[in-house]
Amino acid sequence: MSNYTYNVEKQHEKGKLHAIERINALCDKDSFFEIYSAARHQCTNFGMDKKEIPYDGVITGFGKINGKKVAVYAQDFTVQGGSLGKVHGQKIAELINKAIEARCPVIGLNDSGGARIQEGVDALCGYGELFYQNVRASGTVPQISIIAGPCAGGAVYSPGITDFIFAVDKISQLFITGPKVVKSVLSMDITAEELGGAEIHSTKSGVAHFRSATEAECYEQVRKLLDYIPHYYGEEIVAEAKFKYDESKKTKKIATVLPEESKKGYDIREVIDCVVDDDSFFEVMKEFAQMSVVGFAKIEGKTVGIVANNPATWGGLLNCDSSDKIARFVRYCDAYNIPLVTFVDVPGFLPGPDEEQKGIIRHGAKVIYAYSEATVPKVSVITRKAYGGAYIAMCSKHLGADFVYAWPKAEIAVMGAEGALGILYAKEMKDPAQAEFVAQKSQEYKDTIMTPTIAAERDYISAIINPEETRDRIVKSLDFLSNKKENNAPCKKHGNIPL
Repeated sequence: MSNYTYNVEKQHEKGKLHAIERINALCDKDSFFEIYSAARHQCTNFGMDKKEIPYDGVITGFGKINGKKVAVYAQDFTVQGGSLGKVHGQKIAELINKAIEARCPVIGLNDSGGARIQEGVDALCGYGELFYQNVRASGTVPQISIIAGPCAGGAVYSPGITDFIFAVDKISQLFITGPKVVKSVLSMDITAEELGGAEIHSTKSGVAHFRSATEAECYEQVRKLLDYIPHYYGEEIVAEAKFKYDESKKTKKIATVLPEESKKGYDIREVIDCVVDDDSFFEVMKEFAQMSVVGFAKIEGKTVGIVANNPATWGGLLNCDSSDKIARFVRYCDAYNIPLVTFVDVPGFLPGPDEEQKGIIRHGAKVIYAYSEATVPKVSVITRKAYGGAYIAMCSKHLGADFVYAWPKAEIAVMGAEGALGILYAKEMKDPAQAEFVAQKSQEYKDTIMTPTIAAERDYISAIINPEETRDRIVKSLDFLSNKKENNAPCKKHGNIPL
Protein backbone atom coordinates (compact mmCIF):
# COMPACT_ATOMS: atom_id res chain seq x y z
CA MET A 1 0.00 0.00 0.00
CA SER A 2 1.18 3.53 -0.73
CA ASN A 3 2.78 5.53 2.09
CA TYR A 4 0.92 8.64 0.93
CA THR A 5 -1.53 10.24 3.36
CA TYR A 6 -4.83 10.22 1.53
CA ASN A 7 -6.87 13.41 1.46
CA VAL A 8 -10.00 11.66 2.70
CA GLU A 9 -11.66 14.71 4.25
CA LYS A 10 -11.71 16.55 0.93
CA GLN A 11 -13.86 13.83 -0.62
CA HIS A 12 -16.09 13.57 2.44
CA GLU A 13 -16.87 17.27 2.16
CA LYS A 14 -18.40 16.48 -1.24
CA GLY A 15 -20.41 13.57 0.16
CA LYS A 16 -18.12 11.07 -1.57
CA LEU A 17 -15.78 8.32 -0.43
CA HIS A 18 -12.06 8.54 -1.10
CA ALA A 19 -10.54 6.25 -3.73
CA ILE A 20 -8.98 3.92 -1.16
CA GLU A 21 -12.21 3.80 0.86
CA ARG A 22 -14.05 2.82 -2.28
CA ILE A 23 -11.65 -0.02 -2.98
CA ASN A 24 -11.94 -1.29 0.59
CA ALA A 25 -15.74 -1.06 0.48
CA LEU A 26 -15.84 -3.02 -2.76
CA CYS A 27 -13.28 -5.75 -2.09
CA ASP A 28 -13.29 -8.48 0.54
CA LYS A 29 -11.71 -7.31 3.79
CA ASP A 30 -7.90 -6.99 3.69
CA SER A 31 -7.71 -8.58 0.24
CA PHE A 32 -6.50 -5.60 -1.81
CA PHE A 33 -2.84 -5.11 -2.61
CA GLU A 34 -1.55 -2.13 -4.54
CA ILE A 35 0.88 -2.13 -7.47
CA TYR A 36 2.74 0.72 -9.18
CA SER A 37 2.33 3.02 -6.15
CA ALA A 38 5.71 4.65 -6.84
CA ALA A 39 4.81 5.66 -10.41
CA ARG A 40 5.15 9.40 -11.14
CA HIS A 41 4.63 11.64 -14.14
CA GLN A 42 7.61 12.87 -16.16
CA CYS A 43 6.03 16.09 -17.44
CA THR A 44 8.03 19.33 -17.08
CA ASN A 45 5.59 21.70 -18.81
CA PHE A 46 3.81 24.54 -16.98
CA GLY A 47 5.65 23.92 -13.73
CA MET A 48 4.68 20.25 -13.58
CA ASP A 49 8.27 19.34 -12.70
CA LYS A 50 7.66 20.96 -9.31
CA LYS A 51 4.40 19.10 -8.68
CA GLU A 52 4.26 15.94 -6.61
CA ILE A 53 1.39 13.79 -7.87
CA PRO A 54 1.30 10.67 -5.69
CA TYR A 55 0.76 7.38 -7.59
CA ASP A 56 0.01 9.72 -10.53
CA GLY A 57 -3.57 10.08 -9.31
CA VAL A 58 -4.77 6.51 -9.66
CA ILE A 59 -4.58 3.57 -7.22
CA THR A 60 -4.18 0.23 -8.99
CA GLY A 61 -4.02 -3.32 -7.72
CA PHE A 62 -5.64 -6.69 -7.19
CA GLY A 63 -8.07 -7.98 -4.59
CA LYS A 64 -10.93 -10.38 -4.09
CA ILE A 65 -14.71 -10.06 -4.28
CA ASN A 66 -16.84 -12.91 -2.97
CA GLY A 67 -13.59 -14.83 -2.58
CA LYS A 68 -12.60 -14.55 -6.25
CA LYS A 69 -9.77 -12.43 -7.65
CA VAL A 70 -10.42 -9.08 -9.37
CA ALA A 71 -8.30 -6.25 -10.74
CA VAL A 72 -9.30 -2.82 -9.42
CA TYR A 73 -8.30 0.75 -10.10
CA ALA A 74 -9.63 3.92 -8.50
CA GLN A 75 -8.94 7.44 -9.71
CA ASP A 76 -8.29 9.90 -6.89
CA PHE A 77 -10.03 13.21 -7.55
CA THR A 78 -8.11 14.83 -4.67
CA VAL A 79 -4.88 14.37 -6.63
CA GLN A 80 -4.76 16.71 -9.62
CA GLY A 81 -8.51 16.27 -10.12
CA GLY A 82 -8.00 12.62 -11.04
CA SER A 83 -6.72 13.87 -14.39
CA LEU A 84 -5.20 11.29 -16.70
CA GLY A 85 -1.63 11.71 -17.89
CA LYS A 86 0.63 9.28 -19.69
CA VAL A 87 1.77 7.34 -16.61
CA HIS A 88 -1.74 7.36 -15.13
CA GLY A 89 -3.13 5.80 -18.33
CA GLN A 90 -0.27 3.33 -18.60
CA LYS A 91 -0.87 2.13 -15.04
CA ILE A 92 -4.49 1.27 -15.81
CA ALA A 93 -3.59 -0.23 -19.19
CA GLU A 94 -0.97 -2.46 -17.58
CA LEU A 95 -3.45 -3.52 -14.89
CA ILE A 96 -5.96 -4.57 -17.57
CA ASN A 97 -3.24 -6.47 -19.43
CA LYS A 98 -2.35 -8.31 -16.22
CA ALA A 99 -6.04 -9.10 -15.65
CA ILE A 100 -6.26 -10.64 -19.12
CA GLU A 101 -3.27 -12.82 -18.33
CA ALA A 102 -4.54 -13.70 -14.84
CA ARG A 103 -8.11 -14.19 -16.16
CA CYS A 104 -10.06 -12.00 -13.76
CA PRO A 105 -12.59 -9.14 -14.06
CA VAL A 106 -11.49 -5.50 -14.16
CA ILE A 107 -13.37 -2.95 -12.08
CA GLY A 108 -12.70 0.75 -12.57
CA LEU A 109 -13.74 3.45 -10.13
CA ASN A 110 -13.82 6.49 -12.37
CA ASP A 111 -13.55 9.97 -10.86
CA SER A 112 -11.67 12.20 -13.28
CA GLY A 113 -11.79 15.64 -14.85
CA GLY A 114 -10.37 14.19 -18.05
CA ALA A 115 -7.04 14.54 -19.81
CA ARG A 116 -4.20 16.31 -17.99
CA ILE A 117 -3.87 19.38 -20.18
CA GLN A 118 -0.26 20.11 -19.18
CA GLU A 119 0.89 16.80 -20.66
CA GLY A 120 -0.54 17.51 -24.10
CA VAL A 121 -0.25 14.62 -26.53
CA ASP A 122 1.30 12.42 -23.82
CA ALA A 123 -2.05 12.49 -22.00
CA LEU A 124 -3.75 11.42 -25.22
CA CYS A 125 -1.20 8.62 -25.46
CA GLY A 126 -2.26 7.49 -21.98
CA TYR A 127 -5.90 7.36 -23.06
CA GLY A 128 -5.06 5.57 -26.28
CA GLU A 129 -3.17 2.79 -24.50
CA LEU A 130 -6.03 2.43 -22.01
CA PHE A 131 -8.67 2.20 -24.76
CA TYR A 132 -6.58 -0.37 -26.59
CA GLN A 133 -6.43 -2.63 -23.54
CA ASN A 134 -10.17 -2.14 -22.95
CA VAL A 135 -10.81 -3.50 -26.42
CA ARG A 136 -8.31 -6.36 -25.98
CA ALA A 137 -10.05 -7.38 -22.77
CA SER A 138 -13.55 -7.25 -24.28
CA GLY A 139 -14.98 -10.76 -24.44
CA THR A 140 -11.95 -12.08 -22.54
CA VAL A 141 -12.64 -10.82 -19.02
CA PRO A 142 -15.63 -8.79 -17.78
CA GLN A 143 -15.04 -5.05 -17.44
CA ILE A 144 -17.12 -3.04 -14.98
CA SER A 145 -17.08 0.75 -14.65
CA ILE A 146 -18.29 2.58 -11.56
CA ILE A 147 -18.82 6.28 -12.20
CA ALA A 148 -17.83 7.76 -8.87
CA GLY A 149 -17.60 11.42 -9.82
CA PRO A 150 -17.27 13.62 -12.89
CA CYS A 151 -15.99 11.97 -16.05
CA ALA A 152 -15.48 14.43 -18.86
CA GLY A 153 -14.00 14.30 -22.33
CA GLY A 154 -11.75 11.31 -22.92
CA ALA A 155 -12.60 9.99 -19.45
CA VAL A 156 -16.01 8.76 -20.69
CA TYR A 157 -14.76 6.52 -23.48
CA SER A 158 -13.06 3.86 -21.40
CA PRO A 159 -16.30 3.25 -19.44
CA GLY A 160 -18.14 3.39 -22.75
CA ILE A 161 -16.15 0.39 -24.02
CA THR A 162 -16.66 -1.68 -20.87
CA ASP A 163 -19.43 -4.21 -20.32
CA PHE A 164 -21.39 -2.66 -17.46
CA ILE A 165 -21.59 0.91 -16.15
CA PHE A 166 -22.81 1.65 -12.63
CA ALA A 167 -24.00 5.16 -11.76
CA VAL A 168 -24.78 6.75 -8.39
CA ASP A 169 -27.35 9.50 -7.85
CA LYS A 170 -25.91 12.99 -7.27
CA ILE A 171 -22.36 11.65 -7.67
CA SER A 172 -21.99 10.26 -11.19
CA GLN A 173 -21.58 12.57 -14.15
CA LEU A 174 -20.55 11.68 -17.69
CA PHE A 175 -20.31 14.03 -20.64
CA ILE A 176 -18.10 14.65 -23.63
CA THR A 177 -18.16 18.38 -22.98
CA GLY A 178 -19.14 19.95 -19.66
CA PRO A 179 -21.68 22.67 -18.90
CA LYS A 180 -19.15 25.50 -19.44
CA VAL A 181 -18.32 24.36 -22.95
CA VAL A 182 -22.01 23.83 -23.74
CA LYS A 183 -22.73 27.38 -22.62
CA SER A 184 -19.89 28.89 -24.66
CA VAL A 185 -20.73 26.96 -27.82
CA LEU A 186 -24.53 26.70 -27.64
CA SER A 187 -25.33 29.58 -25.25
CA MET A 188 -27.25 27.08 -23.14
CA ASP A 189 -27.37 27.14 -19.36
CA ILE A 190 -27.41 23.57 -18.03
CA THR A 191 -26.20 21.92 -14.87
CA ALA A 192 -23.82 18.96 -14.80
CA GLU A 193 -26.63 16.80 -13.38
CA GLU A 194 -29.01 17.79 -16.19
CA LEU A 195 -26.33 17.22 -18.81
CA GLY A 196 -24.95 13.88 -17.71
CA GLY A 197 -26.15 12.80 -14.28
CA ALA A 198 -27.02 9.27 -13.20
CA GLU A 199 -30.72 9.65 -13.97
CA ILE A 200 -30.06 10.97 -17.49
CA HIS A 201 -27.79 8.08 -18.40
CA SER A 202 -30.04 5.45 -16.80
CA THR A 203 -33.34 6.60 -18.29
CA LYS A 204 -32.54 8.64 -21.43
CA SER A 205 -29.21 7.73 -23.03
CA GLY A 206 -28.88 4.10 -21.95
CA VAL A 207 -25.20 4.63 -21.15
CA ALA A 208 -25.59 3.40 -17.55
CA HIS A 209 -26.75 -0.16 -16.89
CA PHE A 210 -27.42 0.22 -13.16
CA ARG A 211 -28.33 3.20 -10.96
CA SER A 212 -28.00 3.31 -7.18
CA ALA A 213 -29.02 5.82 -4.54
CA THR A 214 -25.71 5.55 -2.64
CA GLU A 215 -22.16 4.36 -3.13
CA ALA A 216 -22.69 1.54 -0.65
CA GLU A 217 -25.70 0.28 -2.62
CA CYS A 218 -23.69 0.52 -5.82
CA TYR A 219 -20.88 -1.68 -4.48
CA GLU A 220 -23.40 -4.26 -3.31
CA GLN A 221 -24.87 -4.32 -6.82
CA VAL A 222 -21.42 -4.89 -8.32
CA ARG A 223 -20.75 -7.75 -5.93
CA LYS A 224 -24.12 -9.25 -6.84
CA LEU A 225 -23.44 -9.02 -10.57
CA LEU A 226 -20.14 -10.84 -10.14
CA ASP A 227 -22.04 -13.76 -8.63
CA TYR A 228 -23.98 -14.21 -11.87
CA ILE A 229 -21.37 -13.92 -14.60
CA PRO A 230 -18.28 -15.95 -15.55
CA HIS A 231 -15.09 -14.18 -14.45
CA TYR A 232 -13.28 -14.98 -17.67
CA TYR A 233 -14.03 -16.47 -21.06
CA GLY A 234 -14.26 -20.23 -20.72
CA GLU A 235 -15.08 -20.33 -17.01
CA GLU A 236 -18.03 -22.58 -16.33
CA ILE A 237 -20.27 -21.35 -13.56
CA VAL A 238 -21.03 -24.25 -11.25
CA ALA A 239 -24.69 -24.49 -10.29
CA GLU A 240 -25.49 -23.37 -6.78
CA ALA A 241 -25.76 -26.34 -4.47
CA LYS A 242 -29.10 -25.12 -3.16
CA PHE A 243 -31.73 -23.25 -5.09
CA LYS A 244 -35.32 -22.51 -4.24
CA TYR A 245 -38.34 -22.73 -6.51
CA ASP A 246 -41.90 -22.64 -5.24
CA GLU A 247 -43.40 -24.86 -7.92
CA SER A 248 -46.99 -25.02 -6.69
CA LYS A 249 -47.30 -21.27 -6.21
CA LYS A 250 -45.63 -20.26 -9.46
CA THR A 251 -47.30 -22.88 -11.62
CA LYS A 252 -50.65 -21.59 -10.46
CA LYS A 253 -49.63 -17.95 -11.01
CA ILE A 254 -48.23 -18.33 -14.54
CA ALA A 255 -51.55 -19.75 -15.75
CA THR A 256 -53.27 -16.46 -14.91
CA VAL A 257 -50.74 -13.90 -16.17
CA LEU A 258 -52.16 -13.39 -19.68
CA PRO A 259 -55.15 -11.01 -19.78
CA GLU A 260 -58.31 -12.22 -21.50
CA GLU A 261 -58.18 -9.23 -23.85
CA SER A 262 -55.33 -9.76 -26.32
CA LYS A 263 -54.65 -6.04 -26.62
CA LYS A 264 -54.29 -5.53 -22.90
CA GLY A 265 -50.79 -5.15 -21.49
CA TYR A 266 -49.15 -7.13 -18.68
CA ASP A 267 -45.73 -7.09 -17.05
CA ILE A 268 -43.53 -9.80 -18.58
CA ARG A 269 -41.55 -9.87 -15.33
CA GLU A 270 -44.44 -11.83 -13.85
CA VAL A 271 -43.78 -14.58 -16.39
CA ILE A 272 -40.03 -14.43 -15.80
CA ASP A 273 -40.54 -14.66 -12.05
CA CYS A 274 -42.68 -17.77 -12.50
CA VAL A 275 -39.99 -19.53 -14.52
CA VAL A 276 -36.66 -18.69 -12.83
CA ASP A 277 -35.43 -19.67 -9.37
CA ASP A 278 -37.03 -17.68 -6.55
CA ASP A 279 -35.93 -14.02 -6.41
CA SER A 280 -33.07 -14.68 -8.82
CA PHE A 281 -33.87 -12.27 -11.66
CA PHE A 282 -31.24 -9.51 -11.75
CA GLU A 283 -32.39 -6.93 -14.28
CA VAL A 284 -29.97 -4.90 -16.39
CA MET A 285 -30.84 -1.42 -17.78
CA LYS A 286 -34.15 -1.51 -15.92
CA GLU A 287 -34.98 2.16 -16.51
CA PHE A 288 -34.05 2.36 -20.19
CA ALA A 289 -36.22 1.29 -23.15
CA GLN A 290 -38.74 -0.33 -20.84
CA MET A 291 -40.65 -2.02 -23.66
CA SER A 292 -37.92 -4.64 -23.42
CA VAL A 293 -36.51 -6.44 -20.39
CA VAL A 294 -33.04 -8.00 -20.11
CA GLY A 295 -31.09 -9.45 -17.22
CA PHE A 296 -29.51 -12.46 -15.56
CA ALA A 297 -31.33 -15.16 -13.63
CA LYS A 298 -30.79 -18.62 -12.20
CA ILE A 299 -32.59 -21.73 -13.39
CA GLU A 300 -31.82 -24.71 -11.19
CA GLY A 301 -28.90 -22.74 -9.82
CA LYS A 302 -27.34 -22.03 -13.22
CA THR A 303 -27.00 -18.57 -14.76
CA VAL A 304 -29.03 -17.75 -17.87
CA GLY A 305 -29.54 -14.54 -19.81
CA ILE A 306 -33.16 -13.41 -20.01
CA VAL A 307 -34.48 -11.31 -22.91
CA ALA A 308 -38.14 -10.35 -23.19
CA ASN A 309 -40.61 -7.96 -24.77
CA ASN A 310 -42.70 -6.17 -22.16
CA PRO A 311 -46.32 -5.55 -23.22
CA ALA A 312 -46.79 -3.30 -20.17
CA THR A 313 -44.88 -0.56 -22.04
CA TRP A 314 -45.85 0.41 -25.58
CA GLY A 315 -47.25 -3.07 -26.09
CA GLY A 316 -43.74 -4.53 -26.18
CA LEU A 317 -42.90 -2.92 -29.54
CA LEU A 318 -39.29 -2.85 -30.69
CA ASN A 319 -37.82 0.60 -31.28
CA CYS A 320 -34.28 1.90 -31.78
CA ASP A 321 -33.42 1.95 -28.08
CA SER A 322 -34.92 -1.43 -27.18
CA SER A 323 -33.19 -2.98 -30.19
CA ASP A 324 -29.82 -1.69 -29.00
CA LYS A 325 -30.53 -2.87 -25.46
CA ILE A 326 -31.40 -6.39 -26.59
CA ALA A 327 -28.60 -6.75 -29.13
CA ARG A 328 -25.91 -5.60 -26.71
CA PHE A 329 -27.09 -7.97 -23.98
CA VAL A 330 -27.37 -10.94 -26.36
CA ARG A 331 -23.82 -10.38 -27.56
CA TYR A 332 -22.52 -10.20 -23.99
CA CYS A 333 -24.18 -13.49 -23.08
CA ASP A 334 -22.85 -15.13 -26.23
CA ALA A 335 -19.32 -13.84 -25.53
CA TYR A 336 -19.26 -15.62 -22.17
CA ASN A 337 -21.29 -18.72 -23.07
CA ILE A 338 -24.35 -17.78 -21.02
CA PRO A 339 -27.47 -19.55 -22.38
CA LEU A 340 -30.28 -17.31 -23.61
CA VAL A 341 -33.97 -17.62 -22.76
CA THR A 342 -36.23 -15.28 -24.75
CA PHE A 343 -39.87 -14.47 -23.98
CA VAL A 344 -41.68 -13.14 -27.04
CA ASP A 345 -44.76 -10.92 -27.08
CA VAL A 346 -44.09 -8.39 -29.81
CA PRO A 347 -46.57 -6.72 -32.19
CA GLY A 348 -43.79 -5.37 -34.41
CA PHE A 349 -41.31 -2.54 -34.81
CA LEU A 350 -42.49 0.93 -33.77
CA PRO A 351 -43.74 2.70 -36.91
CA GLY A 352 -43.50 6.40 -37.79
CA PRO A 353 -41.14 9.07 -39.12
CA ASP A 354 -39.32 9.59 -35.81
CA GLU A 355 -38.11 6.01 -35.60
CA GLU A 356 -37.38 5.80 -39.32
CA GLN A 357 -35.24 8.92 -39.14
CA LYS A 358 -33.40 7.60 -36.10
CA GLY A 359 -32.55 4.49 -38.10
CA ILE A 360 -34.92 1.76 -36.91
CA ILE A 361 -33.78 -0.32 -39.88
CA ARG A 362 -30.17 -0.16 -38.71
CA HIS A 363 -30.99 -0.62 -35.03
CA GLY A 364 -33.48 -3.45 -35.59
CA ALA A 365 -30.92 -5.23 -37.75
CA LYS A 366 -28.64 -5.40 -34.69
CA VAL A 367 -31.10 -7.72 -32.95
CA ILE A 368 -31.25 -10.01 -35.98
CA TYR A 369 -27.46 -10.00 -36.23
CA ALA A 370 -26.86 -10.62 -32.52
CA TYR A 371 -29.22 -13.59 -32.28
CA SER A 372 -28.04 -15.08 -35.57
CA GLU A 373 -24.40 -14.79 -34.51
CA ALA A 374 -24.96 -16.24 -31.03
CA THR A 375 -23.91 -19.88 -30.69
CA VAL A 376 -24.96 -20.40 -27.06
CA PRO A 377 -28.03 -22.50 -26.23
CA LYS A 378 -31.09 -20.46 -27.27
CA VAL A 379 -34.61 -21.23 -26.06
CA SER A 380 -37.59 -19.04 -26.97
CA VAL A 381 -41.13 -18.94 -25.59
CA ILE A 382 -43.88 -17.12 -27.50
CA THR A 383 -46.41 -16.09 -24.89
CA ARG A 384 -48.77 -14.14 -27.12
CA LYS A 385 -48.06 -11.89 -30.14
CA ALA A 386 -45.24 -12.58 -32.59
CA TYR A 387 -45.79 -10.45 -35.68
CA GLY A 388 -43.80 -9.73 -38.79
CA GLY A 389 -40.11 -8.95 -38.80
CA ALA A 390 -40.16 -8.60 -35.02
CA TYR A 391 -41.20 -12.28 -34.75
CA ILE A 392 -38.18 -13.23 -36.82
CA ALA A 393 -35.85 -10.93 -34.89
CA MET A 394 -36.80 -12.19 -31.42
CA CYS A 395 -34.82 -15.42 -31.64
CA SER A 396 -37.09 -17.38 -33.95
CA LYS A 397 -36.07 -20.80 -35.25
CA HIS A 398 -35.13 -19.06 -38.49
CA LEU A 399 -32.32 -17.21 -36.65
CA GLY A 400 -30.97 -20.35 -35.02
CA ALA A 401 -33.08 -20.84 -31.89
CA ASP A 402 -32.59 -24.39 -30.65
CA PHE A 403 -36.10 -24.74 -29.24
CA VAL A 404 -39.12 -22.46 -29.72
CA TYR A 405 -42.22 -23.05 -27.63
CA ALA A 406 -45.58 -21.32 -28.00
CA TRP A 407 -48.42 -20.93 -25.55
CA PRO A 408 -51.89 -21.90 -26.87
CA LYS A 409 -52.96 -18.24 -27.29
CA ALA A 410 -49.87 -17.35 -29.33
CA GLU A 411 -50.50 -15.32 -32.47
CA ILE A 412 -47.83 -15.83 -35.14
CA ALA A 413 -48.37 -13.93 -38.38
CA VAL A 414 -47.19 -11.13 -40.63
CA MET A 415 -49.49 -8.78 -38.71
CA GLY A 416 -52.61 -8.75 -36.56
CA ALA A 417 -56.07 -9.36 -37.95
CA GLU A 418 -57.09 -5.69 -38.02
CA GLY A 419 -54.03 -4.63 -39.97
CA ALA A 420 -54.28 -7.57 -42.34
CA LEU A 421 -57.93 -6.89 -43.18
CA GLY A 422 -57.12 -3.24 -43.69
CA ILE A 423 -54.91 -4.32 -46.57
CA LEU A 424 -56.81 -7.33 -47.91
CA TYR A 425 -60.32 -5.91 -47.60
CA ALA A 426 -59.84 -2.14 -47.47
CA LYS A 427 -62.99 -1.34 -49.49
CA GLU A 428 -65.21 -3.71 -47.57
CA MET A 429 -64.07 -2.27 -44.23
CA LYS A 430 -65.25 1.18 -45.29
CA ASP A 431 -68.72 -0.11 -46.17
CA PRO A 432 -71.01 -0.58 -43.12
CA ALA A 433 -73.09 -3.02 -45.14
CA GLN A 434 -70.08 -5.35 -45.30
CA ALA A 435 -69.61 -5.50 -41.52
CA GLU A 436 -70.74 -9.12 -41.27
CA PHE A 437 -68.43 -10.13 -44.11
CA VAL A 438 -65.48 -8.32 -42.50
CA ALA A 439 -66.16 -9.99 -39.14
CA GLN A 440 -66.27 -13.37 -40.84
CA LYS A 441 -62.95 -12.76 -42.60
CA SER A 442 -61.40 -11.50 -39.35
CA GLN A 443 -62.32 -14.71 -37.55
CA GLU A 444 -61.12 -16.75 -40.53
CA TYR A 445 -57.76 -14.96 -40.42
CA LYS A 446 -57.40 -15.65 -36.70
CA ASP A 447 -58.36 -19.31 -37.08
CA THR A 448 -56.26 -20.15 -40.12
CA ILE A 449 -53.33 -17.72 -40.16
CA MET A 450 -52.53 -16.51 -36.64
CA THR A 451 -52.85 -19.81 -34.79
CA PRO A 452 -49.62 -21.41 -33.50
CA THR A 453 -50.80 -24.69 -34.99
CA ILE A 454 -49.70 -23.55 -38.44
CA ALA A 455 -46.19 -22.76 -37.17
CA ALA A 456 -46.07 -26.13 -35.41
CA GLU A 457 -47.10 -27.97 -38.57
CA ARG A 458 -44.36 -26.15 -40.49
CA ASP A 459 -41.78 -27.15 -37.84
CA TYR A 460 -41.19 -23.48 -36.94
CA ILE A 461 -41.95 -24.10 -33.28
CA SER A 462 -40.94 -27.13 -31.26
CA ALA A 463 -44.20 -27.56 -29.38
CA ILE A 464 -47.34 -25.82 -28.23
CA ILE A 465 -47.25 -25.91 -24.45
CA ASN A 466 -49.42 -24.73 -21.60
CA PRO A 467 -47.98 -21.88 -19.52
CA GLU A 468 -47.63 -24.25 -16.55
CA GLU A 469 -45.16 -26.40 -18.55
CA THR A 470 -42.82 -23.50 -19.36
CA ARG A 471 -40.17 -23.95 -16.67
CA ASP A 472 -40.01 -27.71 -17.12
CA ARG A 473 -39.55 -27.33 -20.88
CA ILE A 474 -36.81 -24.73 -20.44
CA VAL A 475 -34.99 -26.84 -17.84
CA LYS A 476 -35.04 -29.93 -20.05
CA SER A 477 -34.06 -27.97 -23.15
CA LEU A 478 -31.08 -26.30 -21.47
CA ASP A 479 -29.99 -29.62 -20.00
CA PHE A 480 -30.07 -31.21 -23.45
CA LEU A 481 -28.10 -28.27 -24.91
CA SER A 482 -25.50 -28.16 -22.14
CA ASN A 483 -22.74 -29.51 -24.41
CA LYS A 484 -23.85 -27.61 -27.51
CA LYS A 485 -21.12 -26.79 -30.03
CA GLU A 486 -21.46 -25.15 -33.43
CA ASN A 487 -18.71 -25.69 -35.98
CA ASN A 488 -20.46 -24.63 -39.16
CA ALA A 489 -19.31 -21.02 -39.31
CA PRO A 490 -17.97 -19.94 -42.72
CA CYS A 491 -14.29 -19.03 -42.91
CA LYS A 492 -13.91 -15.30 -42.25
CA LYS A 493 -12.15 -12.83 -39.96
CA HIS A 494 -15.36 -11.43 -38.48
CA GLY A 495 -18.73 -10.18 -39.59
CA ASN A 496 -19.80 -6.54 -39.89
CA ILE A 497 -22.62 -5.86 -37.41
CA PRO A 498 -24.80 -2.89 -38.42
CA LEU A 499 -23.69 -0.32 -35.85
